[in-house]
Amino acid sequence: MRETEAVGEARRQMAVCNACRYCEGYCAVFPAMALRRDFSAGDLSYLANLCHGCKGCYHACQYAPPHAFGVNVPETFARLRQDSYADYAWPQPMGAVFQRNGTIVSLVAALSVIVLLLGTMAWKDPAVFYGQHSGPGAFYRIIPWGLMAAIAGLSFVFALVAMGVGVAKFWKDTGGGSPAPAPIAEGTIDILTLANLGGGGHGCNDIGERFSQGKRHLHHALFYGFGLCFAATSVATIYDHFLGWQAPYGFWSLPVLLGTLGGIGMVIGATGLTWMKIVADPGPIAKSVLGGEYALLMLLWMVAMTGLVLLGLRHTGAMGVLLVIHLGFVLAFFLVLPYSKMVHGAYRGAALIRNAMEKRQAKTA
Repeated sequence: MRETEAVGEARRQMAVCNACRYCEGYCAVFPAMALRRDFSAGDLSYLANLCHGCKGCYHACQYAPPHAFGVNVPETFARLRQDSYADYAWPQPMGAVFQRNGTIVSLVAALSVIVLLLGTMAWKDPAVFYGQHSGPGAFYRIIPWGLMAAIAGLSFVFALVAMGVGVAKFWKDTGGGSPAPAPIAEGTIDILTLANLGGGGHGCNDIGERFSQGKRHLHHALFYGFGLCFAATSVATIYDHFLGWQAPYGFWSLPVLLGTLGGIGMVIGATGLTWMKIVADPGPIAKSVLGGEYALLMLLWMVAMTGLVLLGLRHTGAMGVLLVIHLGFVLAFFLVLPYSKMVHGAYRGAALIRNAMEKRQAKTA
C-alpha cells in the first residue's frame, strides 16, 4: 500500500497506543498492534481492516481530542480503510471511485433503474408490460430468462473477480502465506459472530459513551438477511436449471420463504444502521466516508424493499414495473459491489484470518 496522509497519521497514533496499551482487551486490533514495534503501510492496512469501528477505544482514551496527542483510532482507521480499498482495487483506475463512492453508488443505482425501465417499456407491448401475469414463467414474459440471467450473471462474476483480485493484493501486502485450516476456522467464527463488534465485551459506543449491542445485532440482521437472499436465489436456480420448475414460486416454497426472511432482515438492518449513523457521536467518525456508507445502505434497503413489494404485488398489473425496478437495483448493487463499502466484509474477513494466524504463531514463538 502506498504512503498516504492517513497512513502517516495512523503510524503516529499506533506509536502512542503501543506505549500506552490501555485498550489491549477491547478488540483484536490492540493485541495485534502489540506484536509490532514498527508499522509498515501493509501493517497499518491490516490493523485498519481488523478494526470493526466499535469506538470503545476512543471513549476510553486519555489522549483522545482535545488532548494535544489527538488520538482518534476509529476515525483514522476509517480513512485508512478507504485508502486501502482504493489502492487494492482492480482494475486499478477504478480505485478512484472509492474516493467519491457515495455519489457513484447513487448515480449507478438511479441510472440502472432508469435504463432498464425505459428499455423494457420501449421494447414490450404495453398490454404485456402492464398486464397481469401468473403461473410458471410469468416473470419471463416481461424480461426473457436468458437476458435476465446474462445481466445478473456477468455483473456478479465481474464483481467476484474484482473483489478477489483486491483481497489477494491485500493479503500479499499484509504478509502473504497460506493459512492452515485451524486459523481459517477461527477467523470464520469471528466473521460469523462479529465478536469484535462487542468492543470490550459490553458492546459498541455509537451513541456517546453508552454501551450497546445494537450495532452488532443490526449487522447480523443485514449480513444474515443478505445471506438468506443469496440462498433463495441459489435454490431458485436449482429449481429452474435442474428440476425444470420456473418462477414465480408459491409463498410457502423454499426460495420465497428464504427471500422473504432475508429481505425483512436486510430492511431492518439497513434501517437501523442508517439511524445509528444519524444519531451517533460525530467525534470518532470519519465524515469523508459517510456519503458512501449512506449510499450503500440505501441501495441495500432498496434491493430488499423492492423485492418484498414485488413479492406482494406480483399477480397484479404492477408486476412488470416492479420487476424491472427491482432488477435495476440488483444490477446496480453488483456493479458497485467491488468499489463500495461492501468490500469491507471481504477485507475484514481476510484480516481476521491473518489475526488468527498471528495469535497461533505468537503462542508457539
